[in-house]
Amino acid sequence: MSAKLLWRHCFWLLLTSLSAGSARAEVPVFTIEIRQHLCSPSALVMPAHTKVKLVIINQDPTPEEFESYQLNRKKVIMGGATAIVLIGPLEPGI
Repeated sequence: MSAKLLWRHCFWLLLTSLSAGSARAEVPVFTIEIRQHLCSPSALVMPAHTKVKLVIINQDPTPEEFESYQLNRKKVIMGGATAIVLIGPLEPGI
């Protein structure tokens, strides 16, 4: 195998391993529970410049509305149901 062909083969292996690694990167998950019409925790600290997944669990028997103007998200979650909201990446301080 020539040096040029070997270099191309190694470069291709490097690219495929990098893309496979990024495909397997886990999205951070944060859980919020709604009980007695209150969110717990009431605030979250999320990493900047990273997509995150919010899992919102409504423990109340009635529908609840999850709304955040800062995150530009609004979702109605039925009683006893779970919702998933994907957010980000966000700038620091949001």
